[in-house]
Amino acid sequence: MSNKPRSLALLGALAGAALLSTGCSQFQTQPPQPLRVEPTYADAARAPLLQSSRDAIGQLVERLDTSITGPGPVLVATVVNVNDMSMSSPLGRTLSEQYASAMAMAGFDVKEIKLRGDIFVKEGAGELLLSRELKDIARNHNASMVVVGTFSPAAHYTYISLKLVRTEDSRIIRAHDYALPNDRDINRLLALPR
Repeated sequence: MSNKPRSLALLGALAGAALLSTGCSQFQTQPPQPLRVEPTYADAARAPLLQSSRDAIGQLVERLDTSITGPGPVLVATVVNVNDMSMSSPLGRTLSEQYASAMAMAGFDVKEIKLRGDIFVKEGAGELLLSRELKDIARNHNASMVVVGTFSPAAHYTYISLKLVRTEDSRIIRAHDYALPNDRDINRLLALPR
């Protein structure tokens, strides 16, 4: 066998080895793709949105003097977008439901106003108690306080402003402001129905 075929065979083997090592090094330098992990029931029980709503109500009613507010029930209005108070969103309605639950868990007599057809203003708008309707609705339910709130979406956070309003004179008894991170869940809840 002449040197030429041997040289070609050796050159081919070296080229193959070089390609193989290049392919392996490219495979090794690429980060492994993470497996999609589904949330568990334990994860859901620790959902940060639930805890932040409970904490917000805890702050709102901390050291509340009920002699100022009166003994009557509490209404929780739908939290609305500060940029359009005639509209709510899944986020506003979800927060309102969580606030009502937290108020009830804290021992307040919370009226479920969605069950009353004369209260729910219209689908998607929620119970807008920021107007003169406040006294009429509260009187019909013998409520002494109403929790009202607004949310304002920004680039990284959605800002929430909660107020506990005395129905007798629309005086703000307590207030609490906080923010939610605009993570995937919050962005999904902020989306308006298509």
